Order: sequence, then C-alpha cells, then structure tokens
Amino acid sequence: MAATRALFAVRGSDGISIVHGPPKFRQNQDFGSDNSGRCTVMTFSADGSLFAWCNGQSVRVVDTSKFSLVCRIPKEKTQCLDFSPKSTHISTWEQYTASKDQSAGVNNLEIWNLQAGRLVAGFSQKKKDTWQPKWSEDESVCARSVTNEVHCFHNTDFTSIATKLRLQGISDFELSPGSPPLTVAAYVPGSKGAPSYVRLFRHPDFDSPASMLLIIVANRCSFFVGSALLVITTTDVDSTGASYYGEQTLHYISTSGESSMVQLAKRGPIYSVQWSPNSKEFCVVYGFMPAKATLYNVKCESLFDFGTGPRNDIFYNPHGNNILEKDNHKFSLLFLYQEMWSRKDLKLISKPQASDSTYFEWCPDGEHILTATTSPRLREGNGYKLWHYTGKLLDERSVDELWEVKWQPVVHGVFKEPRIDYSAAASATTQEQQKTKDVYRPPGLRGSAPSVKLHENEPAENMKPKEGQEMSKSAAKNKKKREAKARAKQEQEAAIGEVVNSKLPPPSPASPPVADTTTLPPEKEKKLRNLKKKLRQIEDLKEQQKSGKTLEKNQLDKVAAEASLIKEIQELELGS
Repeated sequence: MAATRALFAVRGSDGISIVHGPPKFRQNQDFGSDNSGRCTVMTFSADGSLFAWCNGQSVRVVDTSKFSLVCRIPKEKTQCLDFSPKSTHISTWEQYTASKDQSAGVNNLEIWNLQAGRLVAGFSQKKKDTWQPKWSEDESVCARSVTNEVHCFHNTDFTSIATKLRLQGISDFELSPGSPPLTVAAYVPGSKGAPSYVRLFRHPDFDSPASMLLIIVANRCSFFVGSALLVITTTDVDSTGASYYGEQTLHYISTSGESSMVQLAKRGPIYSVQWSPNSKEFCVVYGFMPAKATLYNVKCESLFDFGTGPRNDIFYNPHGNNILEKDNHKFSLLFLYQEMWSRKDLKLISKPQASDSTYFEWCPDGEHILTATTSPRLREGNGYKLWHYTGKLLDERSVDELWEVKWQPVVHGVFKEPRIDYSAAASATTQEQQKTKDVYRPPGLRGSAPSVKLHENEPAENMKPKEGQEMSKSAAKNKKKREAKARAKQEQEAAIGEVVNSKLPPPSPASPPVADTTTLPPEKEKKLRNLKKKLRQIEDLKEQQKSGKTLEKNQLDKVAAEASLIKEIQELELGS
C-alpha cells in the first residue's frame, strides 16, 4: 500500500530512522530505528510503498504501511539499491572483486524477486556509474549495459537474453518513459579521429537507428529523459579558450528522431537541466557566473528568462507549479542562495536562504522543503531543516554525522496542488535569512555603503523596465555612478598622456612621425604601459613632496629616474 502522508528517512552514524514530515516532525514509532553505524545505503520504491536499506549485515525491505518486514537479503556489502518501477524486484550492487581463482570476477550485481524473496539473476558489473538496470514502466523490459552491448530481458525472465543491441564503444544508454514501443538512446564517445554520436533505436528492432545525432567533439555525455531526450555533451578543452573547465552544449532529440541544439543566451558551463513534471517544458541554468536561467518549451523556444544570479541548480516541486533556483557550489558552501518562483504567473515568491546546506529536496506535498548539511561534504554542523516554500523555517534538528536524508515518494493525487502564497514569511526561529554577505572593505571604509559590485545581476524579463518606462530611483542612481566612473577613467588616461607629452622634446623636422602605439608588438606595448604607469607614480610622489611630505630613499630614487624613464618611453614610441 502506498504512503498517504509525508515521511522522510534519515541515515547517519547513528543508523537509520523514519521521521514524520509536516506538521508533526517526530520519529515514526512503527519503524523505530536501526542503530547500526554501518548503514551504507537506503532507498524507497517509486510509489513509496517499500523501503530498503543495508546495515552492514543484510539488506532489509519493509512495507511502509506498518513497516513490517517483507524480506531479508543476505548481502552485507551492498553499496547501491534500486527497486523496479512496480516494486516487484530489487537490484543490489557491491564493489567488484576478482581473485586468481576467479579471474572473471564474482556476480556483484544481483536482481531479487521480492514476493518470493529469491535471487533471479546475477551479473558481473565492474563500473559503479553504469551498474543500474533500466526498466520500462510496465516492467516488460529490463536492460543492462555490458561491453559494447545492451542486453534486454523481457517479462522478468532473466534466463535468456531476449534482444541485444550491439554498438562498438557504447558507454551509456537510456530507455524512453511510458509503455512500449520503447526507444533506446545510446551514446558512443569518439575515438581515433571518429566523432562521438548519440543514436536512437526502436525496441526490439535494433538493426537500423531511428535517428543519429553526430557530435564532433565530446568527452562525456549526460541524458535527461522527459517527453523527449535532452543530452549535455562535454569536452575537456574549450576551443575558444574562455574556460579551462571545458565546453558544454545542450541537444534536444525527440522520440520521432528530430534533433536540434538548444540555443543558450550566455556562454559558459551548463549547471543544471530539469524537465517539468508534466514533461511539456524544461529549465536550464547555464553561463559563467552570475548564471542565467531560462525556461524552454518542447520546441526549444524560450518561454521565460529568469535573468542572472548566483545559482547553479533548479528544482520543480512535484506539482510543477513552483520552481526553485539555488546556489550550492562545492567550494562556496557557507551560503545557500535561493529564489522561489510561481510557474503559473512567473512571479517571484520569496528568497529563502539556508546557510551551510549541501542537500535540497521538495516534499511530495509540493509545499515544504527539506535542506540538510551532510558529511563528508561538511563535517561540522550536520543536521536538517524543514521549511515552508515562503521561506519560513518550521523545524531544525542536529545530527552528529549525517550522511543522507530522503523524502518518501507518494502516488500522484495523494496531495492536492497547493495554492501560491506571495506574502513571504520571515523565519520566526532563526535570523540567518536576515544576514547578508558583504565584500571585504578596509577599516577606513567600514560602516559605509559598498561602492563596488563584482557582478551586476540581470533582472528577470518581467522585472526589466519597459521601453519608455522610467527607471526606478536606485536604477537611475546606479546608471549615473557607472557613467561617472567611465568619465573619470577617460579623464585619468588623458591626463597621463598630457604628462608624457609635456616631458618629451618636440620632434625635429627631419624626425620620422611618432609611431602609433597600437601597431607596436604586444611585448613592447605591454612595456610601454608599465613605463607610463611608473611615470604616473613619479608625478604623484612629486605632488606629495610639494605638499611638504618627506619622501623615503626609494621614493627619491624613483623621482631621480624620471628623465631616463621619459627617454625610454620616447624611444619605444618612436619605434627605435
């Protein structure tokens, strides 16, 4: 029986426990707890009716209606678990091992029938990245990756391979959602001068591809399955030299075989791609920081531009009526920036902030949020917090060493779509949302408003001033500051040029014309800029000397070198 209430599982050094979500926030007494400190993995079935975990002794599967034991599997070293879509089977994976006696290795991937509690299939699967068998939603097809092949089993019969897709060099594949006929997407990385490509095949006819997408250069590939297939391709080297992280592109492939590249409005990495729960649209976060977020339809047309900001991930709530954008960079964990948007009218709801968070997940009710600080990513301050989407903190718990938290899924229709509340509530139990991070300023400027912003964030398209519409006072003030700064820079450069020209002797009639500095070789042009910079410093020292300040010996030496500096500048500009 599927769950009808919001629960979540907590896994850490103290073992595993089940906690009630809103409004109770207390431990579930039916489950109790497993206090083993060796709980390596846990997972729920797709409908939330079953829960499984490994405690270092065995894999246990329980029914979540009363948390009664369904079966116990004697696999104490299990590192990965996965239920089949209809919860009839569970797959277990442990680290691959081989010995002199068993050079082929032991079967570390096993599939178990839950009703009978018996092993139905065992395979040798070395790579953890590709261990997971792929099922169709009706469980009529189960496919797994092997070297240069994809093996398909039909109707949970694992005694023989029903169909086989053979593709030299295949490194990843994906099944289309929904009922048969199925489409299989296969990725083959390039080698020995051959290009990388993605092919689509109609199951079970693998003789000819339904479509082919050629990718000239790609070292890695990621699939995102919705009503169509989104493919992120990654190269280790950026051909433009703009980033040493490489270059990424996003491709769209429909099940009918049509393909196109998604046009992104800003250069840079692709941080996150998410399909809406209705699979009619998708959202992408991309571009050098501050990153841009854009909503697209299935024709790859831009529906809405969220502007730019410090973000690198995006999440739809289960109903698809709320969108949350967040920043949770691996190397900037001390601050979590979030923006909550209504999908229906594309209005900003709130900007909740949860510091030190390394994990985020929507509650199945579409109204509450679970954030956590987990180990080993952060060793201090481990625990989890429960929020309302308006930004109100509802509950907070500390855990000595927290490894994982996970909501229990529920079947569609259990929770009604929540109404959107635009009156963002401030947290009553913490003031962390009121804190702001400021740039460093020297002691003499502290207490005053910062005058420099590292990045000017672009507002969302519905927040930009329309043509003919007056700008806000703050926007007009910022514009004046930028214009004044640009004018000051131009005046400073002009003043430096006047100083240099006043020091140089007038050219004789026989002298050749002064060479344009823009035609100088790059190394000479760089040297000329440095010399002019030193000359400007000398002028500043002379002004200080006139005002009565006593110069140090090294400063007097700089002033004494003015004539030779001017001569060197003259020689460079004359091209000698």
